[in-house]
Amino acid sequence: MTTRACPRCATAMPVDDRFVTWCDACDWNVDPVEPELPPGRVEALRHRLSQHHGERLYAEAQAGSGGEDPEWSRWDPAGVAAQAIALLVHGVTLALAVGGILLIVQGSVVPLLLGVILLAVAFVLRPRFPGLPDDLPVLRRAQAPSLFHLIDGVAEAVGTRGVDAVVVEADANAGVRPYGFARRRRALFLGLGLWEVLTPQQRVALLGHELGHYAHRDTRRGFLVRTALDCLLAWRYFLAPIANPNIAERLANWLMAVGRYPVHGLLALLDHLTLRASQRAEYRADDLAAHAGSAAAAVGLMDRLLITDTVEDRLRRESVRARSRSGRSGTGREAGQELWAALAEHVASVPEREYERRRRAGALRGHGVDSTHPPTHLRRQRLAAASQHPAAVLLGEERDEAVAAELADARARVARLVLRG
Repeated sequence: MTTRACPRCATAMPVDDRFVTWCDACDWNVDPVEPELPPGRVEALRHRLSQHHGERLYAEAQAGSGGEDPEWSRWDPAGVAAQAIALLVHGVTLALAVGGILLIVQGSVVPLLLGVILLAVAFVLRPRFPGLPDDLPVLRRAQAPSLFHLIDGVAEAVGTRGVDAVVVEADANAGVRPYGFARRRRALFLGLGLWEVLTPQQRVALLGHELGHYAHRDTRRGFLVRTALDCLLAWRYFLAPIANPNIAERLANWLMAVGRYPVHGLLALLDHLTLRASQRAEYRADDLAAHAGSAAAAVGLMDRLLITDTVEDRLRRESVRARSRSGRSGTGREAGQELWAALAEHVASVPEREYERRRRAGALRGHGVDSTHPPTHLRRQRLAAASQHPAAVLLGEERDEAVAAELADARARVARLVLRG
């Protein structure tokens, strides 16, 4: 490997043309790309609050004794206030519906028209109960018994129940989300861009983290607050000002501003009240990831999260390359095997030095997956300092191969979606 002298301190730096050249002695060029600032003052404030809460919770957790820390309790004043605001939001929607019905039953023309309008508005702003996507592979228990057995084992280890469906997608991400009426069922959204680049125990840690959000109460993921946030986002969308308005549209913008600013205020307040609880829940979920898959596996998972941008970039490149070729490199399962194997090989080639650079850059930026997550470097520090203990769930080679076989058709289908762009 070639080296060059650091322009700041003259220390010899390894040079790898695939990655950024930087100095581990003085941190020269450790973060060469100017970080993108969050758009708008509200998002910028949210980013600062996210860092503040994450750092404060980390300090409190590190300083905590063996007893229960009140900051990590299930209920706090902010959580109670968030529930109250959520009830207010749903109460407004209910009031619109009831008011519309009362006006309609009066029978005269004007109240009838107003009632229909109120009912239409209430219908548009109602809480949503999303279903499963119809454009992605969805696996049920009968189709993937080994995968569901693994999920059930991790769920039992972290103190919750498993999922009812697994949705396979290409993203370098994963998550458990409710679906169906009243959101009583759960689906695991399994991003192959992340799953395929993890070791077996890191996969267990990933499942432990995502299922861990349901093991302890997470205010933001609760039915009442989650649907209220969805409603407020819908309200904000419909009350957004019309761009380049004419005279009539300018008047409409003025009228909509009457509701727009209260909606913005409620959304910001509800977001602020639940932000700290959301970050607290992330730390808890990290602990459960370490319990399920081992602390070392959870630390490795944190490192993989630092390079998800390279994973997504690689998938985009493969998509462009496939569309630019005149022929097809493979069909069916062969296409999936080639794509995901190439992705795993690419990630395996990332040297430890690049992970270290990204860890240092993340600490400088306060990097987080998003504003609901604490800074990644703090999450990793907690896990690295955690007591080492045997993993509650072991994913051996035989079980891992069985799960891979059950995912084969879904992997091929998602690969075709990626390659077709």
